[in-house]
Amino acid sequence: MAKHRIDIRGAMIPNSYKWYYDWFEEDSTCPRDVSNILSMVNPGDEVEVYINSPGGVIDVGSEIYTLLREAAEKNQVKIYITGEACSAASVAACAAYSEMSPTALMMVHCVSSGVRGNHSDMEHMAEVLRTADRAMCRAYIEKTGMSEQEALEMMEHETWLTAQQAKERGLVDRIMFEEQEKEKIPLVAGSIFKLPTIEQMERVKAFIDEKAKTEQKILNCRLAFLKLSQRKRENTDFLKTCC
Repeated sequence: MAKHRIDIRGAMIPNSYKWYYDWFEEDSTCPRDVSNILSMVNPGDEVEVYINSPGGVIDVGSEIYTLLREAAEKNQVKIYITGEACSAASVAACAAYSEMSPTALMMVHCVSSGVRGNHSDMEHMAEVLRTADRAMCRAYIEKTGMSEQEALEMMEHETWLTAQQAKERGLVDRIMFEEQEKEKIPLVAGSIFKLPTIEQMERVKAFIDEKAKTEQKILNCRLAFLKLSQRKRENTDFLKTCC
């Protein structure tokens, strides 16, 4: 079983823009970057996705989301948000099981664009943007189970989220490192029940060991007494025989 890594870094851009960003040595991610790696994945392989992106073009976010979600149907896909997952990157982050660094940020907001023209053009663009918002918010709804109204309200307010806030809303499944930093405590049936501490168990164990040693000493003394009594009887019988 092989493990494959996908990095979603920098702006999320269309395939045709990739050469431009590469020429200036700027971090960027296009759908082809993701699909090229996924094409090498065999059934049963693991895929790890690392996201540190401010977002970008919404249809790029949608395409990458779709690619990752499709891969998650056949393989184990884990997404790690290491820096930020904003805008279209937050959509991609909802494609599969995800973890978020405790120092990372997530941001969701409404789709934006620009238009020139008369009032009809403006009104038409407003409707297009509202439709795009409803389409994009499906990623949040599918991930968290929140209602469309809740998702749209979150987008409307350009919501910035810490790792803890993202976890509370269900946008990520786990905060990275959190279980490693906490002592694992067994689950119990109720608040009245309490496991003994290690110190308590050590004291009882020492008591049991000491008790066992004492009982062994008593047994040894009894055995010695029995042996002495046996010898005394044998000596008495011997003297009777001789007389």
